[in-house]
Amino acid sequence: MRSPRSARAALVFLLLAALTIGLTATLVPRSFYDDFPFVTSWVELLPPYNEHLVTDVGSLYLGFGVLFAWAAVTLDRTLVQAVSVAWLLSAGIHLLFHAGHLGNFTTADAIAEIASLALLLAPPPVAVWATAPRE
Repeated sequence: MRSPRSARAALVFLLLAALTIGLTATLVPRSFYDDFPFVTSWVELLPPYNEHLVTDVGSLYLGFGVLFAWAAVTLDRTLVQAVSVAWLLSAGIHLLFHAGHLGNFTTADAIAEIASLALLLAPPPVAVWATAPRE
């Protein structure tokens, strides 16, 4: 293994992101819709509100959170690879959707949203690299 510390840091970063989104969307879906990410309000710019959709998204993020925690504790290479690839697929599609739907955003909010979504694509390759066997 190349770097257990780097792998765990990448996975814990994703765990915290998934839990922040997942818990908020699941437990207080209307607040998630109206206020997320709490510094500004991006979700409400993509109407209409749908409680079922918001709580489903929250539960999806919570599921990822469980997998990130499990991967961070065990550093099982197959699990790290699987959750990382699944996250990259999901987060990549999510980023592409938002990049195409910025019409209601200010320039600053559009840049901040796309940057924050792109940031979530960086930890999975780090985790995969860090759990690869040394050659």
